[in-house]
Amino acid sequence: MRIINAAKELQPPDSRVCLAIGFFDGVHLGHQQIIRQTIGDARRHEALSLVLTFDRHPNSVVAPGRVPPLIYSLPQKLRAIEALGADVLLLIRFDQAFSEQSGEGFIRTLARDLGHIQSLCVGANFVFGHKRTGNVALLKRLGEELKIVVHGMAAVSLGGKAVSSTRIRETIASGDLDAASQMLGRAYSLAGKVVRGDGLGHKLGFPTANIDPDGLVLPPNGVYAVHAQAAAQRQRAVLNIGYRPTLPSSAPVLRVEAHLIDFEGDLYDREMEVTFVEHLRAEKKFASLAELRDQIAQDILDAQMRF
Repeated sequence: MRIINAAKELQPPDSRVCLAIGFFDGVHLGHQQIIRQTIGDARRHEALSLVLTFDRHPNSVVAPGRVPPLIYSLPQKLRAIEALGADVLLLIRFDQAFSEQSGEGFIRTLARDLGHIQSLCVGANFVFGHKRTGNVALLKRLGEELKIVVHGMAAVSLGGKAVSSTRIRETIASGDLDAASQMLGRAYSLAGKVVRGDGLGHKLGFPTANIDPDGLVLPPNGVYAVHAQAAAQRQRAVLNIGYRPTLPSSAPVLRVEAHLIDFEGDLYDREMEVTFVEHLRAEKKFASLAELRDQIAQDILDAQMRF
């Protein structure tokens, strides 16, 4: 999948394009329906399938106090879209200037810069443009004028309820990772850059990779059996999410730490993605570091039984 940052980068500009637009956090079943419709349209019309998304949640610019924790990091989202088979991804930088465009102006600019838009696919409740003035009705009106077929796709339902990024965030936060996986259409995972910690895991004999969880929704604190993927390597691992209550601290910091079983190597500054297999136990305070060390050893044995 080719990634571009401006519509004008798509060459040649006279090619027909089938376009999907959305933030697509989690690339869940509903998002997949939108993107697959676009890819299907492109194949029928011998056009390019193009997915347009944004580099950050729009609320980070227009409503900073209401930015939801995200299901996926940006690289994780782009990988999920690529896996669906899109030809091109247009990654828009969502900044103040972009947020002030009208919905109509945004679509007209895309139509001008992309050339011939054959079809445009969004969710039925999609809103866009300055003060959220654009919607599917506007798209259909512009579609008639600009000769664009517009699809406003109804939400996918699961368990009698619509699949949505909000619902998935709620299930992750509550620990119902099976439900989250069903709505995602793939096993739930989280991804972030590996950052330096304080080296305690190494001192205990169980070195860990510390994943930066900034901006992401997280499952409940505890210990999990996971598969960890970094630098094209997939390893069995034990993941701890929590504040490490055994260690005295005046200002505990939430940590996401993965011990990769039977692995040695430097993973700093690389992105790691961990796919959840099973919850092993809740977070617990131990009487000593020796007890903690023994429990970590037991956690590894318990995890090995879950794979």
